[in-house]
Amino acid sequence: MSTDAAESDEYESATPSRALEIAFAIVALAFTAGYLALSTQIHLRREVAPGQIDARFWPMLLGVTGVVVAIIILVFAITRPAPGREDTERIQPGGVARVVATLVISGAFVAVWSLGSVILFGYRIEIFPIAAALLMAALMLVYGHRRWLSLIIYTASVTAFIYVVFGMLLRIPL
Repeated sequence: MSTDAAESDEYESATPSRALEIAFAIVALAFTAGYLALSTQIHLRREVAPGQIDARFWPMLLGVTGVVVAIIILVFAITRPAPGREDTERIQPGGVARVVATLVISGAFVAVWSLGSVILFGYRIEIFPIAAALLMAALMLVYGHRRWLSLIIYTASVTAFIYVVFGMLLRIPL
């Protein structure tokens, strides 16, 4: 086997698939519809005056936008021919394991975050900043980041930013 044949096999693209496009659109529609349904159930600490934005506004706006985009993708997938996939590369080694690890880490984050806060030694401790920092650090490690100093600085600074902006300034329950 020549090196040219080996290189062409390595970069061989996938064939177009209408079923794959439709399946993706249906999954996107189901996910965004679920997100929209959950966004309507956000607990408000207090009701706002008419015309003001509350904690449900942006999640609901994102959910509605996601549903509309998913419907458009589904219509295009059904009515148009499947696009070529020349730019699609093969799955990289460890790619599936990283996706599974990301889903497990994200699920653990949601489960821990749902605790809200704990009382330890008489002090009330918010779970979100700890869980968010651990989520970011774990995901950075899964995707190959290995420098400890930047790992700590980045996770601490982004978590602090999110907590200050959303939890303290906007008073959105985290």
